[in-house]
Amino acid sequence: MRRISVALPICLLVLSGCSDDVAGDDSDEAKAVAGALATALAEPDADARADDLAGIAFSDEDAAAVAKRYAEIVDGMDGIAPTIEVGDFDDSKDFDTVGLTWSWPVVDGADPWTYDTVVELTPDHGDWKVVWRPGIVVEGLGKDEVLDATTVPAKRGEILGAEGSVLVTERPVVRIGIDRVGLGKADPAQAARAMAELVGIDAASYVKTVKASGDRAFVEAITYRKGEVPADVEAGLRDIDGALALADDLALAPTKEFAAPILGRVGPVTAEMVKDDPERYHVGDTAGISGLEARYDEQLGGTPGRVVEAVSPTRARGRDLFRVDAVDGEPLELTLDPHLQTEAEDLLAAIGPSSALVAIRPSDGAVLAAANGPGNGGQNFATYGQFPPGSTMKIVSSLALLRAGLTPDTTVSCPATLDVDGKQFKNYSDYPSSALGDIPLRTALAQSCNTAFIGERDQLDDDDLADAAASLGLGVDHDLGFPAYFGQVDPPASETEKAADLIGQGTVLASPMTMAAVIASVQEGALVVPRLVTQVDVADHDSTPLTGKEADQLREMLRGVVTDGSGSLLLDVPGDPVIAKTGTAEFEGDDGVQTHAWMVAAQGDLAVAVFVGVGESGSHTAGPILEAFLREN
Repeated sequence: MRRISVALPICLLVLSGCSDDVAGDDSDEAKAVAGALATALAEPDADARADDLAGIAFSDEDAAAVAKRYAEIVDGMDGIAPTIEVGDFDDSKDFDTVGLTWSWPVVDGADPWTYDTVVELTPDHGDWKVVWRPGIVVEGLGKDEVLDATTVPAKRGEILGAEGSVLVTERPVVRIGIDRVGLGKADPAQAARAMAELVGIDAASYVKTVKASGDRAFVEAITYRKGEVPADVEAGLRDIDGALALADDLALAPTKEFAAPILGRVGPVTAEMVKDDPERYHVGDTAGISGLEARYDEQLGGTPGRVVEAVSPTRARGRDLFRVDAVDGEPLELTLDPHLQTEAEDLLAAIGPSSALVAIRPSDGAVLAAANGPGNGGQNFATYGQFPPGSTMKIVSSLALLRAGLTPDTTVSCPATLDVDGKQFKNYSDYPSSALGDIPLRTALAQSCNTAFIGERDQLDDDDLADAAASLGLGVDHDLGFPAYFGQVDPPASETEKAADLIGQGTVLASPMTMAAVIASVQEGALVVPRLVTQVDVADHDSTPLTGKEADQLREMLRGVVTDGSGSLLLDVPGDPVIAKTGTAEFEGDDGVQTHAWMVAAQGDLAVAVFVGVGESGSHTAGPILEAFLREN
């Protein structure tokens, strides 16, 4: 507070009213006013802040003007709210001040931006008034300067494949959107709507985002790979106010289709992401928004930095006030083989219905390819599809029957039809008549005789099929660090359900990945649990181990599928002997009863499953795809 000279004793003793000195404990009262100001300035809600400021007396500004100016200063801070602590009262100068310590959590997990300022107070008829100036917020802040916090993106970690091959890395792109600076006085809603219509995105959502963005923001509408911007889009940009095309780099796979449902993609954060994790994500950020890119976003994305500047409309560049450097992301290592993945996708490219191909290395469970066809509509059927496996389930049923005492040479009956509690089961339409009647179990598997397997159901207890499935990797869940469906083999609720389960119908479900694991387990002679993300530890589950004898018998019987049965198209595939099983599963489709087509095979240290959502049969529809894959690899 201002001091009156001791040379004026009369004024001090007699004319006490001639001064604006505040009676009592000056420091406590001044600090209380400063505290009220600190509380108001730390309030993140602008309306509540204005209400709080209205209760404070200012010496040369009204509270509404202060509230407006402060809002202008902090609006560019991306919603980051400070904490403000009141310090000491100081009357040692020609004016009285109270210290303020500001702390802004600019980057979550990093040291905050912390600094001190002072607020000057002046006495007025027994009260204190605040002398407003921008320097209360940041010392030296100019009259026309405001704060602007800009995210400094971290370099995104790469996604690597087999032997360190690069699957996803930063590749050149063109970002197209509305630049609020270039928009000038044009209507942002009109420009946003025109942009949305040009590039084919939801207009209402984009208009809302543009309107809510800051005056200096670039609001992305769509991103294209370099060289892939449609000609009509390039031409149309010239007619839209504020339209801007920016060259940039973005984490991308080699092609748009490459393992897309599994890898996911990187793009502008969604409103939901910002709402769920406002400390990590802010409007305008780029992050993983689907697939592995989203699940491992924190690892891949690293920690973005942020720079806070004081910006002025009279200067082209701002001046740095505070900076947190970005911490680059760490790579994510997968087992995918880019050659095998590309080959698998090429083979599925012309398939109209849903389709998938999964390749696993039996020796260690590595998923080498997990391809989804264009008919999947972007869904990941390769590792997360849930379909009846049809006669590929007979691999499991054969193991259950072997454990029940049968051998590959045990004679079983294969009639043309078989009635179970009033439901008639039959074999597929072109089943060879020469394989009807009494045949060895090995022939029943090779020719895929439904009635033979169903006829042996009394050999099995209700849990035997599920136990055999678990030994081969079907029906027991694992967290593999990516979406993976291991199928279900539930105890049968009826005799007909038990019959249907044995031939992969009923309530049995599996994914292509799971069926690849089943035949991989046979090939390896031990349980094979798939793994894709190398940093995720994958352990075997509790199950009855596959014995050497059981594995030898199954491999012998599945080799017979190729030499003497429905998998004969694989007989002359070069290299090690191929074991295989075909499968067809009926389901109720749009055109009545339709069939899924399956085929699984193993050769050397490679196990493959092919699924086609609608097909003629396993051997005719899925078989040629699997054959081509094996011949190429």
